[in-house]
Amino acid sequence: MISRGLLIVALLLCLGGASHAEMVWRRGALGDPGSVDPHKATTLIENNVLEDLFEGLVSRDAHGALVPGVAESWSVSQDGVVYVFRLRPDAKWSNGEAVTADDFVFAFRRLMAPRTGAPYASILYTLKNAEKVNKGEVAPEALGVRALADGRLEITLERPTPYFLEQLAHFTAKPLHRKSIEAFGADFAHPQHMVTNGPFTLQKFIPNDSIVLVKNPHYHDADEVALDREVFIPLEDRSAALRRFMAGEIDSYDEVPVEEIAFVRKNLGEALRISPNLGAYFYAFDTRRPPFSDVRVRQALSMAIDREFLAGRIWGGVMSPSYSFVPPGIASYGAPAEVSWKGLSLAQRREEARHLLREAGFGEGGKTLDVEIRFNNSGSHRATAVAIADMWKTIGVTTRLIGSDAATHYALLREKPPFDVVRMSWYADYPDAQNFLFLGESGNQGLNVASFSSAAYDALMRKASGEGDPARRSAILHEAEALLLKEQPYLVLMDYRSSDLISPKLRGWEPNALDVHPGRYISIAP
Repeated sequence: MISRGLLIVALLLCLGGASHAEMVWRRGALGDPGSVDPHKATTLIENNVLEDLFEGLVSRDAHGALVPGVAESWSVSQDGVVYVFRLRPDAKWSNGEAVTADDFVFAFRRLMAPRTGAPYASILYTLKNAEKVNKGEVAPEALGVRALADGRLEITLERPTPYFLEQLAHFTAKPLHRKSIEAFGADFAHPQHMVTNGPFTLQKFIPNDSIVLVKNPHYHDADEVALDREVFIPLEDRSAALRRFMAGEIDSYDEVPVEEIAFVRKNLGEALRISPNLGAYFYAFDTRRPPFSDVRVRQALSMAIDREFLAGRIWGGVMSPSYSFVPPGIASYGAPAEVSWKGLSLAQRREEARHLLREAGFGEGGKTLDVEIRFNNSGSHRATAVAIADMWKTIGVTTRLIGSDAATHYALLREKPPFDVVRMSWYADYPDAQNFLFLGESGNQGLNVASFSSAAYDALMRKASGEGDPARRSAILHEAEALLLKEQPYLVLMDYRSSDLISPKLRGWEPNALDVHPGRYISIAP
């Protein structure tokens, strides 16, 4: 027979165990990541996972603002070209080894090495000799990155770059564990091999099921990380995600199904968070081949679209109609440039569109223009494509629609086989107009989905990159945007607003224009 004292002790132990229940963020995701290798990733889906696995020299707080990461401090030369970063002495890998300056040197060289095939390498062409290394013109050792000591890293730029620190928060700028990559090659990204330096480590990755991250006890700020686990659940079907949110099976989701917006507003109250976002929704033309190599065809198809209908009726007001390539809200840029024909009525635009198509050999007395739109099936992308097909019918265009799952669609954007028109979007990696406009640079092979090539445009972008005066730089970028809108390799449609479902139990989730929500700041209320 158990004594009364032992019974009390046993009860206290049970209660103590209950008070330490595991804290888990069940995070609905828009789809599966294509890769958790920072040098293979391209999408926001992947960014959300990588943000919690790795920490770069700088990081972002819950509000999206830059904060020190592995670097505890840094200095900049008077000409703005040379940065020296002092690494925090308590930065460690998940296996307990110290994070050193050499880990960054190795990662940056791997990013730029041609054999890596990193689609996002061009984002860091700001580094000295980066473009030459990436194109195989010079050896990786020529890259402007070197270790001065284990705890000091020097980075030299091609020229002063006002947004360079912002770039360092991107997933391409994370350090990598060299021994793991040398031992396992591409398999280093498998859960059993992956060594990370962020607040979490990768425990499990089951495609189409879940990605499980667990708290990294070696992270320098581990005592302030409340979550024990972060579980990403890919839910491409937005309506299914809403049902699971309402059933309490997930704590958050990144997008409300448009057709359910009114219902959510009425029934879920503060769980719906709508906020400004630096994201653009557009179609890309394959400018490598006719008829989409003809600017008249591209402009005609753009002019015929009723963007107000798309944003208001198809997307339920969670989008804004756009006539610019750069979304509004970037303080250093101001109001973006707009298409020259924005002031025309829709009827006037469609009449001009028919005229342009006739000039290009289509329509009255000519052949019919057939267009194939490719899109991912999730969300309202199909409804958007159907509406645009109806709008194009008014100018004599026949349209075919091809939908696919997210993984297949994003693979198409990366590999760029021949296509007509493909849906894509772009969310800012950092709040600067250059981060949108570089999608039109001919040298940006990995991300220039339209394969647009213009010597005049490239010259403007180079001129802007070398301009130190902020006002003059902004004026040059506006000129570049106006040229891109005139050529219309990307058919601008709408600007995003974030529409998130957030459980009232979730603490530390803060709206911000970059839509970043690091798990290290999240906790779950009982």
